[in-house]
Amino acid sequence: MHPAPSLIAFTTLAGAGYGLLAVWSLAGLAGLVPAAPRAGAAGLLPALALIGAGLLASRFHLARPERALLAFTQWRTSWLSREAVAAAATFLPALVLAGFWILAGRIPPAAALLAAAGAVVTVACTGQIYAVLRPIPRWHQPLTTPVFLALAGASGAVLAVLAAALVGVPGEPLALAAVPALAVAWGLKLAWWQRGDRAAPVATADRAIGLAGRAPVRLVEPPHSSGGWLVDETGYRVARRHAAKLRRIALAAGLVVPVLFLALGLLSGGRLAAATSGLAAAMSLALALAIERWLFFAEARHTVRLWYGEAAV
Repeated sequence: MHPAPSLIAFTTLAGAGYGLLAVWSLAGLAGLVPAAPRAGAAGLLPALALIGAGLLASRFHLARPERALLAFTQWRTSWLSREAVAAAATFLPALVLAGFWILAGRIPPAAALLAAAGAVVTVACTGQIYAVLRPIPRWHQPLTTPVFLALAGASGAVLAVLAAALVGVPGEPLALAAVPALAVAWGLKLAWWQRGDRAAPVATADRAIGLAGRAPVRLVEPPHSSGGWLVDETGYRVARRHAAKLRRIALAAGLVVPVLFLALGLLSGGRLAAATSGLAAAMSLALALAIERWLFFAEARHTVRLWYGEAAV
């Protein structure tokens, strides 16, 4: 599939924002982050900014942006519509939580729990948009949604460490939680890659036209003589060796480098060193997430490619 920059930006920015919203809300409830205005602003304002930036980026891959409001009407059958409803519903408790925390120095438990739950549900809906697509076998697997959730949680935990360091909040508990979160997230992603690579083809050209096992089928002429939306969107291919190299880079930048910087921040003990280490970990993870999400789209193969010369998908 064609890796549209707007989709990459939307899923990575919004995922990190919802992850930070959930982690910071729960950290506040658990007493790991004080109910102080500065602490509330350090975690909630960046979370809301990332969510807003992601939702803004999502408009660029809509063919008819003026009809975006119609996405809220099909929640009974569409995961995209459920994502839109969940995203809108999450803003209310998130804004209430931000208002009380930043302006009054209070953390309403109900608002914090609802904001965290809404963030989890929204990211789960995003993952389900892709997981339910049977025509794209690499996406249609049970690990797709858990990977979205785990990467969002891990990125939120790393950003929470950075936010805590910037306002002088002890970040050791958050850093100790971020390390296993990163390990689980990239472990799931590695399993997701391996599952997709080892999966047998779900459709072949001969089976598509009812000649399975009877005779070899090959394309004589393309369905049409000029390009089109299907060709542009589903014809993107990435070489296997390039994909393998990018996967290694993503694993190194998303797991090894952030863990090393988080450990350095824990050992240093100083506020400046912790903030610098947290920033470096967040920047490295951002690069890894961009690569991971680019591969997510670039490696996907739609079964419609059977009509354009693919032997199997």
